Amino acid sequence: MNHRERLLAVLEGRPPDRLPWIPRLDLWYNAAVLNETLPLHLAGLSLREIQRQMGAGWPALDGLIYRIEYDDVEIVERKDGWLTTTEYHTPVGMVREVRQHSAELAAHGLPSVLKEHVLQGPEDYSVWEWIVQRRRYIPTYAAFAAYATDVGAEGLPVVRVEGNPMYDFLEVLVGFQDAYYHLADYPDRVAHLLAVITEVQRERLWPLIAESPAQVVMNGFHLSSQMTPPRLFRQHILPYYQEVNAYLHEHGKWTVMHADDDLSCILDLVEEAGWDMLDCFVTAPMVPLTLAEARAAFGDRVILSGGLPAVLFLPEVPETQFRAYVEDIFRVIASGEAFVLAVADNVMPNSVIDRIAWVSEQVAQRGYPLAAAAY
Repeated sequence: MNHRERLLAVLEGRPPDRLPWIPRLDLWYNAAVLNETLPLHLAGLSLREIQRQMGAGWPALDGLIYRIEYDDVEIVERKDGWLTTTEYHTPVGMVREVRQHSAELAAHGLPSVLKEHVLQGPEDYSVWEWIVQRRRYIPTYAAFAAYATDVGAEGLPVVRVEGNPMYDFLEVLVGFQDAYYHLADYPDRVAHLLAVITEVQRERLWPLIAESPAQVVMNGFHLSSQMTPPRLFRQHILPYYQEVNAYLHEHGKWTVMHADDDLSCILDLVEEAGWDMLDCFVTAPMVPLTLAEARAAFGDRVILSGGLPAVLFLPEVPETQFRAYVEDIFRVIASGEAFVLAVADNVMPNSVIDRIAWVSEQVAQRGYPLAAAAY
């Protein structure tokens, strides 16, 4: 089997010839290129060539099935040093967001961070609703099909689409610093905005996804025990995902949540939400949750893609400790059902990159069901 076939086998509940192994190396690679620290034996290679040489599959997260356009909205972007201001001008008012970049972020190939969010006060809600109602989703199916062909046997394209409006509200529209104040001070405005966004998605976005050539859809991001705790999750997040995941399943899609946060307090709700797979699933020591606890909670009903916390690749972690952790992963997942081995979330700059190749060797030697250690 190739990498694509292994991923499809796991999604379909069939045994692969060995565990799929799909680490993300973007952050490590971008920083290494920018700082000219690529190891000599990898110099001149593209990221994809490096993953291929190391025996790992391609994450294939760059395919797009739509782009967004707006009617009657003038978008003005201005740059001032490390600041980028984006203004949305409409007949009913203007809102803006400001992003802050820095030399340190640029040196590691990292994106800017939000410094000012579009919803600053109650007067901004009606403006953003007006903008959302004039949002159009334009299919880019041909471009995605070409991308999927280019990925070929090295991976299975996963398309990232808009997810739950509440999380977008928390992270992007208001920001975690102020979102819960807005929920307390303007509950009716928040509820109305979320309803408007959901209806626009239901009418315009969901059918576009359903009709697209994409097989795997990532529509959930960064939900966590701390920022989306059980009460908020049950009220504002669970109904949305139960509806959209059921809809996409009816149209033959697999759905995925990007799960690189602590899910220890919301495991049951995550399963109720109906995702097929949890991507970049992070475990201890980066969060309190262990892989054994997650497997006990989900069984083989939810596919876990992850298991290797990114911190294990840092040079501060001794090689013996790293290898022992990998061995424990193989022990916990037992036969290997409903599991994709991956790094949660991304191999970071300054990581010991040769550990990727060592994991590839272990995965190949153990086959499926998993054999005992070969060292």
